Amino acid sequence: MGSRNSALPDAPAATRVLGHDDDEPLLARLARRLRKLRAERGMTRRQLAEQSGVSLPHIARIEGGEGNVSVLLLDKLAQALNCPLAEVVADDRAGDEIALINEFLHRQPAQRLGTIRHWLVEEFATAPEAGDRRIALVGLRGAGKSTVSALLAKRLDLPVVELNREIEREAGLKVHEIFTLYGQTGFRQFERRCLERVLAQHRSLVLATAGGIVAERPTYELLLRHCTTVWLKAAPEAHFARVAGQNDARIANQRLRREALNNINRTLTAREDLYRMANLCVDTTGLSPEAVAREIAARLTK
Repeated sequence: MGSRNSALPDAPAATRVLGHDDDEPLLARLARRLRKLRAERGMTRRQLAEQSGVSLPHIARIEGGEGNVSVLLLDKLAQALNCPLAEVVADDRAGDEIALINEFLHRQPAQRLGTIRHWLVEEFATAPEAGDRRIALVGLRGAGKSTVSALLAKRLDLPVVELNREIEREAGLKVHEIFTLYGQTGFRQFERRCLERVLAQHRSLVLATAGGIVAERPTYELLLRHCTTVWLKAAPEAHFARVAGQNDARIANQRLRREALNNINRTLTAREDLYRMANLCVDTTGLSPEAVAREIAARLTK
């Protein structure tokens, strides 16, 4: 795989700057959007700074709705977040039909959007072939996806695939090494390719996904379209306890433990609406992995 910056889109002229007095509402919207995109991916400001090449103080000012923001700088942030520049600035460049559809959707009550999406998928998506049974587990790190997927697969007599292991095999690197060498962008590209391959190879399986897959809209849409998705939900404290139980070196002292719990809270809040798009939700708090697998199997057969 090439350098993260090997396929950068052509950027508009660097002289274009956002930040005059009449742009205050835009800067506020941009600040909220950047904070949300970063939180969805579970990235700290420092991680975004390291992967984008934008200084930490500059990112703090942008997320505070302050300062001048060049388009080139936004492009660097978009690349580090692995999303189009248009998504960062919420600028619809997809054409008149998409713009009109978006306008219609923006007028709908939030509670109706899920119904509309399900109708669109059922109406226009390719119907699954007879015998297809793909089940995908989603949720934050510490939700128990790996353990539960193995137990569920055994109960349903299906093969089990852990997407992170597939990514590691394809990359020849551990997940943390992929992030170190290629950043968020590189990892998500591996994730997309591996998901496409797994779906092509397996008509039936139980799939354990990475926690951040929901933040990658095209990849998550692919997953929702081809799999029955199950959100393994738990309280932030339960996620933290499970991760801490794995003796994670990143939360070895009290200060880091507080930071880790705060990060779990932020990430869960940012991703919750995305996780809710799953077909099923199972609250795993207080349940053993075997009990969770049993609950999922029972609900799938209803």
